Amino acid sequence: MEFFYSALAAQIIFILGIINLLSGIVLLLTCRCIPQIWRGVMQNSFFKSFYKIHCWVWWVFWISVVTHIVFSLGRTGIPF
Repeated sequence: MEFFYSALAAQIIFILGIINLLSGIVLLLTCRCIPQIWRGVMQNSFFKSFYKIHCWVWWVFWISVVTHIVFSLGRTGIPF
């Protein structure tokens, strides 16, 4: 349990937070559920090739979120 209070654990929490933010932005940008925003962009060849990573980004996102939660709860506990 002392590992969660180390500087390395704080760095891991911070890095996972950045990964959560970036992967969330990539998921939003590759989302085809918002056709009003991406109407013209969805026909672009760059978007079509960029969309191919959409499913992989979901895996990165959720693994990062769960690991971030585990480390954060290990460090701070349940606050209520």
